Amino acid sequence: MNKRIYVLGHRNPDTDSICSALAYAELKCRLGYDAVAGRLGEPNKETEFVLDHFGVQSPELIETVKKQVSDLDMDIVQGLSQSIPIKRAWNIMKKTGLKALPVIGEKDKLIGIVTLSDITEKYMDAIDNNIIADSKTSLHNIADTLNATIIAGTQEHFNTTGRVLVLSAEYSQLDSYIEKGDIIITGHRMDNIEKSMELGANCIILTCCSQVDESIIEEAKKTNCILMSTQSDTFTIARLINQSIPVGYVMTSKGIITFEADDYVEDIKQVMMNSRFRSYPVVDSSMRVVGFISRYHIIGQSKKQVILVDHNEMNQTVDGIEEAEILEIIDHHRIGDIRTEKPILFKNDPVGCTSTIVANSYFESGIVPSRKMSGLMCAAIISDTLKFKSPTCTYLDQITAEKLASTAGIDIDAFAMEMFRAGSALTGETPLELLTKDFKEYTFGKGKVGIGQITTIDIKNVDEIQDSILESMAKFCSNGNYGLIMLLVTDIMNQGSEVFFAGKLKDVVGNAFGMESKVNSVYLPGIVSRKKQIVPAIANALE
Repeated sequence: MNKRIYVLGHRNPDTDSICSALAYAELKCRLGYDAVAGRLGEPNKETEFVLDHFGVQSPELIETVKKQVSDLDMDIVQGLSQSIPIKRAWNIMKKTGLKALPVIGEKDKLIGIVTLSDITEKYMDAIDNNIIADSKTSLHNIADTLNATIIAGTQEHFNTTGRVLVLSAEYSQLDSYIEKGDIIITGHRMDNIEKSMELGANCIILTCCSQVDESIIEEAKKTNCILMSTQSDTFTIARLINQSIPVGYVMTSKGIITFEADDYVEDIKQVMMNSRFRSYPVVDSSMRVVGFISRYHIIGQSKKQVILVDHNEMNQTVDGIEEAEILEIIDHHRIGDIRTEKPILFKNDPVGCTSTIVANSYFESGIVPSRKMSGLMCAAIISDTLKFKSPTCTYLDQITAEKLASTAGIDIDAFAMEMFRAGSALTGETPLELLTKDFKEYTFGKGKVGIGQITTIDIKNVDEIQDSILESMAKFCSNGNYGLIMLLVTDIMNQGSEVFFAGKLKDVVGNAFGMESKVNSVYLPGIVSRKKQIVPAIANALE
C-alpha cells in the first residue's frame, strides 16, 4: 500500500498555490499514488470564488508535518472485556505476539491494561490465597477455562469461599479437610462426592468423566451444589482453574500513560524515557483505544512524505518540513534554500504560473485533466499572469490556459473579469489581512524583507484606507523584525501598482526603481509582478 503524500503550497496561499496543489494531488492519484492536497492558510476571496465556481472543496489545513503518533505503524489491538478469563488473554498474547492488551468498559472506553507480567504474577501468587473468591470469578469463566459442562446449578448458586481442593485424602479424613463453600476437584468416586456435598462444598468438578450418575445430579440439586464435568484429568484441571480469574482482577488501572494520535513523536520520546512501561495505549478524545505503541515503533518511525508546489523556500513552507521527506518540488520562482536528503524531482520552469507546469505534467503523462481541475489550473494561470499581461507570462502559459479553458468550458475574458472582480474588493478586510493575504518573506544580506500583494480593478479605493494600511505595516514590521515591509496594490486594468513601504530600509525602494518617492508610498506604472519586477530590483539595491 502506498504511503500518503501531502501536496502543499506556500503560506498565505494565493489561487495558484491552492489550485496547483489540488490539481497535482489528483494527477498523482490517477498515477496510482495516495496523494492529498493541503493548504497552509486560509484561501483569499479570489480563490474562494474559483473553488466555488468549479464546485471543489478547499484543501485540508495542514499546520505541521512534524512526525506524530498517527504516523507510526502502531499495533492495532482489540480491547478485552474485564470479565474474560486470563487464559483467553494469554492465548491472544501468544497468537499476536503482544505483551500488553487494553481492557475496556462501557462505550469501549479504556479502563486498564493487562500485561504478560500481570498475568504471571497473579497466577504464581494464587497458591497462597482464595483468589477465585477474591477476584469474583464467574462460574462461566471456570467452565470456559476448564472446557467443562455445567450439569447442575447456576451462577446464583455459586457462592464459594474460593478455596480449591483436590481430593486425595482418605474418606475418614474429609470432615477435617473440607469446609463449606469449597471448590472440589475429584475423580468419579461416589463416596467422596456425596461426602463433599454433605460437608457443604459449593462446587464439585468431576474429572475424566464422560457420564455422571443421575443420583449425583439429583443430590447436587437438593444441596444447591454446582456440579460440572470435564474430560480432562485432575492434574490438568488443578493447573488450569486459577487461569479462570477475570482480566479485570489482574489489570493495571492506575497510573496508565496514554497518548493521542496527534501527539508529536518528539514529545512522547521524553515521556517514554521517564517511564518503564513496555507498551503505551493510543486513545481518541473519548478514551477509546486506537492502538498500542512501544519504543521499537519510535525507532522504526517513518517520515511524512510531501510534495511542495509554488514555492521552495523554508520561510514559506509548512512547519516541521525538516522532519518530513520531500519527494518533489514543482515551482516557477527563484531557487530558494530548501535542502533534501537525497536527489528528488525538481521542476523549476521560468513560466508565469506553477499550474502551467502541473497542467503540462498531465499532458506529458497522457492524462486529460478533469473539467474541475482544468478550470482550477486555468484560473490560476489567469490570476498569476493577470490574464497574460504580466511580464512573467510566457507563450506556454497562454496556450496552456486556452487548452484548459476548452476542457473546462469557460470563456477566458468573461471568467477573468468575474474572478478579478470577486477578489479585488478592498473593503471588508482589515489592513493586516490585506497585507498578509498574499505575503512572502525574503532574506537578503542586509536584512529580512516581507512583500505582500493584492490586486484590484478599482485602485481609487486605496486612498480611503492608506493611513490605516501604513499604520498596520509599521507595527507588523516592528513585531516581525523586518528591515523592510512592502505592499503592492496592483491595478489590473491600468497595469501599475501603488506600493506602500515601511521599515528602516524603506529608502531602498526609491533607489531600486530610480525615482523619487513619497515618504511611505509610490506609484509604479507598468509594475505588476512581485517575482520578476519587485524582488530582483530590491535585491540589487540592497546588495
